[in-house]
Amino acid sequence: MTTTLHDPAVRDLIDRLFTEAERDDERSPGRPAPTATAQESSDLLEYMPISARGGDLLYALVRAARPQTVVEFGTSYGISTLYLAAAVRDNGIGHVTTTELSATKVKAARANLEAAGLGDVVTVLEGDALTTLGTVDGPIGPALLDGWKELCLPVLRLIEDRLAPGALVVGDGSTFASMSDYLAYVRDPGNGYVSIDFPVEDGMELSRWTGR
Repeated sequence: MTTTLHDPAVRDLIDRLFTEAERDDERSPGRPAPTATAQESSDLLEYMPISARGGDLLYALVRAARPQTVVEFGTSYGISTLYLAAAVRDNGIGHVTTTELSATKVKAARANLEAAGLGDVVTVLEGDALTTLGTVDGPIGPALLDGWKELCLPVLRLIEDRLAPGALVVGDGSTFASMSDYLAYVRDPGNGYVSIDFPVEDGMELSRWTGR
């Protein structure tokens, strides 16, 4: 049986987006200045995708968890969202809520999800994640934190009281220095997580919420 992830329409779209992301990296002007606002950073950095191996991991994790609500911080053009949505579709239950600050990226992500036939299992919220994700009902989990790295910890703290018991939280880009506060938080057992680094490109921190 062919999974949604390997449906030609979905697979070809993901491959095309990864190719575009590679081209974007080659012409990228670099990382934003430390003084850049979240809006400026979102507009400057284009794709910022997960790795293909990381996407496969996300798909497998959502298939295994069979959640009602998956949350993503940092939609960008929707590459990671496609993996999450494909898993929800194949589970036959659940919904993905994702959020993105850039209006241009929101429009593109929605178009990509519709092209893949997955628009009905995803809600793309436009705006600051510290506002938009405050409206998502729990229980939440898994949660993918894949947006601006300095905001991963504040976003986690925002949704923490709505995490499902045993929910998995995935912090992408764990090798970045800007993830240090986030990593220190989830790796401290006193904060209610069991956490381990998974060795994909740029790193993924897998943290299971145990509560406290």
